[in-house]
Amino acid sequence: MKVLYVTSESVPFVASGGLGDVSGSLPQALRKRLIGCRVVMPLYSCIPQHLKDSMKFITNFYVPVAWRKQYCGLFEARSGGVVYYFLDNEYYFKRDGIYGHFDDAERFAFFSRAVLEMIQYLDFKPDIIHCNDWQSALTPLYYSTMYANYPGYENIKTVLTIHNIQYQGTYGLELMTEVLGIDGKDASLIEYDGDVNFLKAGIECANKVTTVSPSYAQEILDPWYSHGLDTILNYRSWKLCGILNGIDVENYNPETDINIAAHYNSNDISNKAVCKADLQRSMNLPERPDVPIIGMVSRLVSHKGLDLVKAVMDELLCTSDVQICVLGSGDWQYEDFFRWLAGRHPDKVGLRLGFVPELARKIYAGCDMFLMPSKSEPCGLSQMVALRYGTIPIVRETGGLRDSIFDSEDGEGNGFTFKNYNAHEMLHAIHRALEGYGNRQGWNILVKRAMECDYSWGRSANEYIKMYRELINN
Repeated sequence: MKVLYVTSESVPFVASGGLGDVSGSLPQALRKRLIGCRVVMPLYSCIPQHLKDSMKFITNFYVPVAWRKQYCGLFEARSGGVVYYFLDNEYYFKRDGIYGHFDDAERFAFFSRAVLEMIQYLDFKPDIIHCNDWQSALTPLYYSTMYANYPGYENIKTVLTIHNIQYQGTYGLELMTEVLGIDGKDASLIEYDGDVNFLKAGIECANKVTTVSPSYAQEILDPWYSHGLDTILNYRSWKLCGILNGIDVENYNPETDINIAAHYNSNDISNKAVCKADLQRSMNLPERPDVPIIGMVSRLVSHKGLDLVKAVMDELLCTSDVQICVLGSGDWQYEDFFRWLAGRHPDKVGLRLGFVPELARKIYAGCDMFLMPSKSEPCGLSQMVALRYGTIPIVRETGGLRDSIFDSEDGEGNGFTFKNYNAHEMLHAIHRALEGYGNRQGWNILVKRAMECDYSWGRSANEYIKMYRELINN
């Protein structure tokens, strides 16, 4: 089986979020299971020079972009044993940053079609083309309407994974012919609610549509979560499924992580106390081994549940012996709130605005609990990382949080959960966690159980392989 994995970003070359992490991990996990998986992405100017130096030029060709043809260079490199292809056009990709440009529609229409054009120059004909998010969602459209019957392109199946349905690639209808090159007979495939919608086109044309957790696949059928796409998703629900993302368990490993003060594992967690003291020093908090620490590593935006935190966190700190460590940046109102909170409770709140990867690891290892009260969370990786480091998640039951964290009230779960988007329900879950922390023997059992949860990419890769095989067989 051969899979061409199409992405707009990937670790270690360039990444802005979860898609980059997934694109760097899933292809490696597939390869380890003897699946021939190769990755294709744009050749951005912001890729580090030492990685560009490792690339080999293969060929160049021209890509139709509506009525004109644009140059495309094809390069190849390897990372983690996986072959990566890079599509080069300096007009589109020699810029600062990878998203947010005025002509993103044209840039990623070029990319989506270049993916198909390049296949004829490779010694690798894919059985599956696996696309991700709106930036490559036109590839299934172009394949089904323009390439499916070309010699050498027969019988390819297409998959589209939605990592966050909020981002859809929505533009004016004037792009249809001038930029996208979509004929009138195919316009209905991409037109939606008076606009062109890249993600909708992918949903229409892909053989399978996946999301990054089973619960999110169900949630986006509801208008509350769908950002307007629930109608088409319900109509095409027969092709929709959810596969939970994983994490790189070698990268996130408390036995080997060079960023934490001491190493430990599920059989001996004694050095977690060393990491806790180190975190308290790093965040200018009193070194108290007895006090529970709740951590947050998050973008400080509303859909991460920050309005719930804002409503009750001062109440929690005034009534409970607890410390809070927060790392992140985002909306000014939440940054200001945490500045105010740290000033009001200097012995209880450690705050670092921005993102410092080394400090994030210290928080995962040094905290006792990890708070994720998200309004929506397609998958979430932080809760899985927290489990890996024996830090017990407190989460709202939504998306991937609901699929990975199970309440420990019955003695079998790996965290503490609450269902409704309500500040005092969250506060009640926190109080239950603090009460559990007071039972040291029971808490250590919970920590061991959390660390032994398997959220590796191997588990996820097996689910993708099963889906690929079903597509090919059908």
